[in-house]
Amino acid sequence: MVAEITSAFVCASLGIVPTVPHADYGSWLEVVREDDRAIVRAASAASKAADYLLAFRPESNEPVEAVELSGHLVVSDRQEVSAR
Repeated sequence: MVAEITSAFVCASLGIVPTVPHADYGSWLEVVREDDRAIVRAASAASKAADYLLAFRPESNEPVEAVELSGHLVVSDRQEVSAR
């Protein structure tokens, strides 16, 4: 749950529209039904994780430009990472 929320926070901060299917949210429902504060704790942890990850980005606050090309994601600084 924390990883999925972190992913959403990071993508939103970088201006990236996610295109990869996300986790099975059915398992989230089980956790939230058993603990009504679980989502609050997960969101808090995700916010901290996103802040940590975003601290490594370049100084520019411009959104990251990315294009999917032949199964690879090509980002604006010309680094290439494999798309999943």
